[in-house]
Amino acid sequence: MNPEKVCDGVWLVGGPEMTDPSDCCVYLIQFAEELALIDAGAGESVSHIMENVESLKLDPKLVKKLILTHCHIDHIGGANEFKSRLGCEIIAQEKTAETLLRGDPVLTAAKWYGMEAPVIAVDKTFGDSLELSFGGETLHLIHIPGHSPDSSAAYLDRKGKRILFGQDVHGPLHPALGSNADLYHKSLQRLLELKPDILCEGHFGIYQPNAAIERYVKSYLG
Repeated sequence: MNPEKVCDGVWLVGGPEMTDPSDCCVYLIQFAEELALIDAGAGESVSHIMENVESLKLDPKLVKKLILTHCHIDHIGGANEFKSRLGCEIIAQEKTAETLLRGDPVLTAAKWYGMEAPVIAVDKTFGDSLELSFGGETLHLIHIPGHSPDSSAAYLDRKGKRILFGQDVHGPLHPALGSNADLYHKSLQRLLELKPDILCEGHFGIYQPNAAIERYVKSYLG
């Protein structure tokens, strides 16, 4: 399966049906002078993801930022290899950074996947929010706890549309993962209030326009 274009300069370059069944959806954003990845997959498909970037006539070495949306292994497993091969900066919410530095096999869900939890040193952390500037554009990162204590999302306004990388909107919720139903519902409401035009979800692909996104997100609020 080839990379899927989301909108101008945004692609789905990895995922369970594209690169490896254990992978989350991995998104690539092209900015004026560099690239950014949203999540890193489970770890077995780094080369495949890089090949997908190359198939877009883009140089993977332009990936300067790797944003990890939470600590689960299907989202962070490839982070160390991406950093080793590309020299990219790893960015994540502060609780994500704490969990990854411990290599916690339970909170990372590595135990569920039958995998070893890697120890990952995050380069830049944030609390409730962070703004990353790329020339004239801004990628906004926000903390949306619920699915996990450290869950975060990102959004970008481009050409009149708001693209939301909501990642694991669908959950699931489980005590072993530190899930919190009340926080999860509040976080989903926060995402709805952003009024995105495009949702890039963590496992189930792309939703648009806003009406479809609202139906999808609200299906988890009932």
